[in-house]
Amino acid sequence: MDLKTYIATAPRGTASKLATALGISPSYLSQLASGLSSISPERCVAIERETFRAVTRKDMRPSDWRLIWPELETPRTAEAA
Repeated sequence: MDLKTYIATAPRGTASKLATALGISPSYLSQLASGLSSISPERCVAIERETFRAVTRKDMRPSDWRLIWPELETPRTAEAA
């Protein structure tokens, strides 16, 4: 799930609590969720942790997560190769 959807569907106050846990302002969290500010790889890891994997690093960086976190790639099986 993307960060914007997570915030929109979470119980009231979740965004504020998430911002506090991340050490950022709620307005900056809103900018991250809306795409106005890019989410750094380090912050992606923190968001994934604080949302209990409801929002994953793959969700936040769909175009380059494989370059940043190659260990997240599902290994190909011998049958699939």
